[in-house]
Amino acid sequence: MKDLSVTQLAPCVVFFLAMICAWPTTSATLLRADLTHVDSGRGFTKREVLRRMAARSTARAASLQYSSSACSSSHDEVSISVTRGATGKMEFNSEYNIHLGIGTPSPQPVVATLDTGSDLIWTQCVCMSCFEQPFPVLDPSASRTFHVMPCSDPLCEHGGLLVSGCNFDRKTCLYADSYGDKSGTFGTMGQDTFTFKAPNGAMDVAVPNLHFGCGQINHLTSRANETGIAGFGRGPLSLPSQLKVGRFSHCFTTIVEGRVSPVFLGTPDNLQAHATGPIQATPFVPNPASTYYYLSLKGITVGRTRLPFNASVFALKGDGSGGTFIDSGTAVTSFPEDVYQSLRKAFVSQLPLHVEEVNDLLCFDFDTTSSPKKKMPAVPKLILHLEGADWDLPLENYMLDVEDENGTDVGLCLVLGSSGEGNRKTIIGNFQQQNMHIVYDLEANKLVFVPARCDKL
Repeated sequence: MKDLSVTQLAPCVVFFLAMICAWPTTSATLLRADLTHVDSGRGFTKREVLRRMAARSTARAASLQYSSSACSSSHDEVSISVTRGATGKMEFNSEYNIHLGIGTPSPQPVVATLDTGSDLIWTQCVCMSCFEQPFPVLDPSASRTFHVMPCSDPLCEHGGLLVSGCNFDRKTCLYADSYGDKSGTFGTMGQDTFTFKAPNGAMDVAVPNLHFGCGQINHLTSRANETGIAGFGRGPLSLPSQLKVGRFSHCFTTIVEGRVSPVFLGTPDNLQAHATGPIQATPFVPNPASTYYYLSLKGITVGRTRLPFNASVFALKGDGSGGTFIDSGTAVTSFPEDVYQSLRKAFVSQLPLHVEEVNDLLCFDFDTTSSPKKKMPAVPKLILHLEGADWDLPLENYMLDVEDENGTDVGLCLVLGSSGEGNRKTIIGNFQQQNMHIVYDLEANKLVFVPARCDKL
């Protein structure tokens, strides 16, 4: 690690904000977070929700392709108040927001995007250049327990930060970090007490000495209501790593119903609670160059057809290209273009309905207006064949009944997409994860999933 002054870092920060390219003992903690969908309670029709999801997912897939090709790269039970939501244009980096407090004696509110694809926790502090947020930025001078991270802290040098260095007095750790969508942050690394909500109305729980970035020059490509980002990746600065939890999990309720979804840091032991199917598990695929959670996808079946692709099509390559990972920050699952086209053809050949396009998604016209008693033909199954597990998706996790602008039923739309020309990555998005309790078992290095009634957890 080089010792860098603010002046020395400034050219990097200017370039960084102009270009923003992504360089390359478990405790018994149980934290619960409540999540709401970004579009819930905002009056959108299903068609509008579908359009927004498709746009966000396309943008995120493109950003991940850009970032990989252009650059290398024991507390008591508590709960975290989380909402799903951004406002304004087509946001794609604000799928779920986590609400917490930082500082003492009066915790200041922080709303950070839950991101399984990054590690750093950061929020806007006393700013030189900041984006708009719904309440005042964090003021560390108002907290009795705030401390800057010294340069001697191992996390300053080995925390996985894009750029780290020291200020003029060589005592304060400075950082710069960026994301594939060209968002970024620069500021001072600090540590303070984080306050989380306890479940069932119990007293709030304060966790001291958690490290985070106090962002002073910040840019988000999308304009949302978050104040920063909370990394849930594999690195030492992520929230799961700092809390020393061996597992974390989430269970997304049906998106179009807009109900609260739970997220856990430290998964409850009884995964059978409110389960509606078998528990399955698949190992994570190691990728030292990325904080994403990669899986081994072996193939895909649509109805009675196994698509003509072997496991190598979905595998992670030695240069970091390709691969399959699960992502809370992507709405719609996307496949390489040739795989997606094959998948579309399989659905069209097996579902005898008129086909039309809605927002670049494949839809099947099924109008019951003229024939109310008309029976819907059987929709082909969709199965993702993972190593050691077959993820048989329920119909509502890949088909959405959509209406047009006048409220007239359009039919069923296939909520799957393409990663784009030249992009070989497969991303399993959160629409496909609805009503699945999905556990990131970090100790056993595997993903565990079970169909569940998420609104009952």
